[in-house]
Amino acid sequence: MPLATTRRAGLVDQVIDQMRSAITTGEWRVGERIPTEPELVTALGVGRNTVREAVRALAHAGLLEVRQGDGTFVRATSELSGAVRRLCGPELRDVLEVRRALEADGARLAATNRTEAQLEQLARLLETRDEAASSGQWAKFVQADADFHHLVVVASHNKLLAELHAGLTEVIKASIEAIDETAQPGAPKLDHHGLLYAIRDRDPERAVREAGGFLAEALTYLAENPA
Repeated sequence: MPLATTRRAGLVDQVIDQMRSAITTGEWRVGERIPTEPELVTALGVGRNTVREAVRALAHAGLLEVRQGDGTFVRATSELSGAVRRLCGPELRDVLEVRRALEADGARLAATNRTEAQLEQLARLLETRDEAASSGQWAKFVQADADFHHLVVVASHNKLLAELHAGLTEVIKASIEAIDETAQPGAPKLDHHGLLYAIRDRDPERAVREAGGFLAEALTYLAENPA
């Protein structure tokens, strides 16, 4: 990285803070293995026990996952996201139901509270998303789609709702990827222009229908086409 060398007492808390910062800033990405214990000891200038205690604390919080014989990997970018991942696990249905609850209400509020700047940003994200889909750039599509849905919730101007949605970042991306993996005749459509237009027109009821409609369709599809 390197991590900054710790300073005085409270070494475990300092190490936890530095490691959490590496995770939340994306320096250590979700799914990647973090530096080994000897590497962390050298970088931080602390003992093995301090590093181990910090790793245990972050693993307990859901940010890290220790895999015996394989190393320690980043599991989530926040405690909230880690908790959601533990609760939802691999169940796509659970994730979609949580998304529908948050995003439908976020869209309702966004239709009333969004700014012109946010509307323009939503349009740009949707354009990027659609271009990525057309050119087969799936990683770019997933990122743009996730950013679009999150900005809709941010445009609600409800800080708690936006924070809860941000905590779902990893599972939302996973749900987008999973939905695409099932894409075939009869699978949910990927168009979100109706949602954009409802927010543009400041129509809360239509925004709710548009935001919840795609996710409801995805849930119906899952029920009719179990893995």
